[in-house]
Amino acid sequence: MTTSAASDPAHAGAHDHEAVARLLHALAEPSRLAIVHLLARDERRVVDLTRELGLAQSTVSAHLTTLRDAGVVGVRREGRSSWYRLARPEVAHLLADAEHVALAP
Repeated sequence: MTTSAASDPAHAGAHDHEAVARLLHALAEPSRLAIVHLLARDERRVVDLTRELGLAQSTVSAHLTTLRDAGVVGVRREGRSSWYRLARPEVAHLLADAEHVALAP
């Protein structure tokens, strides 16, 4: 007997748990969350993020790579500069909801 996705609770709604886990893993680091908060306001270059966060350029670049690989941030080239932005505005809403839950009494 085969079980359809609709009758199997583990597959109900065809959730992609792997994709969600990759996204949450990319966000599960305080410095990356700070980067996302800054990018939710406006585009920034690595040098801007380094100055605002007080982190090394290599650290910021590594965090941006993780966020970019997860589809959270995008990059726009302008001359020799790379401008990073929040690629998915929904992520800002996700973080606001997570903060609400985390700080609830």
